[in-house]
Amino acid sequence: MRRNRLFSQNSTEEAQIDLTPMLDIVFIMLIFFIVSTSFVQESGVKVERPVASTGSKQNQTAQLIGISESGQIWLNHQRIDIRLLSSSLNQLKAAQPRLAVIIEADKRSTTGDLIKVIDALRQANIQYRVATQKGSVN
Repeated sequence: MRRNRLFSQNSTEEAQIDLTPMLDIVFIMLIFFIVSTSFVQESGVKVERPVASTGSKQNQTAQLIGISESGQIWLNHQRIDIRLLSSSLNQLKAAQPRLAVIIEADKRSTTGDLIKVIDALRQANIQYRVATQKGSVN
């Protein structure tokens, strides 16, 4: 009888697993992935880049400026007037001193629009590159 009583007491107790160490590991992994991920901000406009046979892949994370076919300029998913581009770039430069910019100009956009953007980047003393697609030029 005594044996049955002990057995019935143990069977009513549920086994518990301590999940704290597992949650700690998951939290540390989450922090690692957030810190090690580089975020690329898109320009906000879809452009068809021109082809260049000397194009090369860039690994540096940079801010993107888009120039659409119709000459619209996009920065941080927002259309921006060319007259406001210099002040916006100066604000970005103040927040990120090592700021670099990639210009994504549509192949049907005008050279004048591209030159205006490059001029604003030079006034803000920001390094820039023009995005192209690698391929052979006909």
